[in-house]
Amino acid sequence: MAGPPKALILMADYGHDPTETAVAFTIFKDAGFDVQFATETGNAPKCDDRMLYGVTGRLLGASKKAVEQYHAMVKDPAAQKPLAWSDPSFSLLHYDLLYFPGGHEKSVRQTIDSASLQRHVAEYFPQTRKPSRKTVAAICHGVQTLSSATLPDGKSVLHDATTTALPGAMESGIFWLTRPFLGDYYKTYGKGTDNVETIVKKRLDDPKQYKNSLGPRPFIHEDKTYNYISGRFPPDTALLAKRTVELVKQVYQS
Repeated sequence: MAGPPKALILMADYGHDPTETAVAFTIFKDAGFDVQFATETGNAPKCDDRMLYGVTGRLLGASKKAVEQYHAMVKDPAAQKPLAWSDPSFSLLHYDLLYFPGGHEKSVRQTIDSASLQRHVAEYFPQTRKPSRKTVAAICHGVQTLSSATLPDGKSVLHDATTTALPGAMESGIFWLTRPFLGDYYKTYGKGTDNVETIVKKRLDDPKQYKNSLGPRPFIHEDKTYNYISGRFPPDTALLAKRTVELVKQVYQS
């Protein structure tokens, strides 16, 4: 098969977590992948300023290295001129890897709620069933984006898969810890709404398909039926991206 593996990062115009985006982008590029981006209408994506700058950025946000990787990423021609998933000619089927970063900022709902993106994902994800040369990786709210895509029978594309995502205990804990000065920032759909773990579990055939870890060490989960790897939150990104590179290379050369 000619050429390097083709990877596509799906993003909202604004709001994704810079670590979950830029660290993965850097690892994919360093692996020799042809990395492209897609937003709804082709606008150049930008990550969440709160995780990059100011007091919030220093205390809760990206590391200095991740910030540097982010600034390099947004200068990349692929990030400056992304594809538009709403374009009638757009298709995910040309790609060997789809990557869905997460983020808490409410603007990421542009990916989670997009009917057109959901249709594209519903067409692509079943084709990752092993053996396949197609792979999907997602982290945090990116898993929620995947779970929102439905098959013709009304079931989520993840209904028979195993997955992790942002644990409810972590999401609730940081929400209540930061609420006095960040309000409902850590609740993407607002105070009182379900957390990511609950939303994703509801889309699975069995809640036991959700794999959890509350430990501080990086944790990812790899499904046995599909070429699908998931992570929880920013500290998992490097491990997730590196394992994804290994899997893509493995199946791409098979």
